Parts: sequence; C-alpha cells; structure tokens
Amino acid sequence: MVCTTIRQGSECPFMTSNGCSYNGGVCHEIVEQCNGCNRSAEFSSRWYCTACPEPSLKWKTGDCNIASHVVKSSSASNTKINPLKASKRGNR
Repeated sequence: MVCTTIRQGSECPFMTSNGCSYNGGVCHEIVEQCNGCNRSAEFSSRWYCTACPEPSLKWKTGDCNIASHVVKSSSASNTKINPLKASKRGNR
C-alpha cells in the first residue's frame, strides 16, 4: 500500500488500512553509516531508507546487507589451496 505517514506517495509493505503496522507506527531516520547509499531518499526535509524502516538495526551487527555503498572484500585469496586437489580439478 501507499504510505500515508512519513514517506507519503511511496510503496510501503508495513502500511495497512488501519495505518502503519511497523513498531511505533513511523519510519526512523538513516544513521551516519547510511550516508552515500543509493537507497536513502529525502522525505519532508529528512533522510529515510527506502528499503528498511529502521536502518540502525541493519548496522547493529556489522555492515548493512542492503547497503549499496559498502564494498565487501573477498577472502578467497587468503585461503590455502591443496595442490593435489587443484591438479585433479584441472584434469576434468
């Protein structure tokens, strides 16, 4: 449904016919770590996340999994490769 509280005019999965069903009934502003993300948008002169109603919960345990500005480093180069298994894979 279309949001009628803070993000007016945009689709919201928490909107019901009785109003916002999210905890507290309103979306929370973005946190400092969200600056630079493509999913942040300005509504009524404040910045909100378009994908998550409470961005601070996404950053609580580390990096946000939907953040577009965070580059994840791969640890594949640090793993040790068994040369015997690598030679067998090469023969396939």
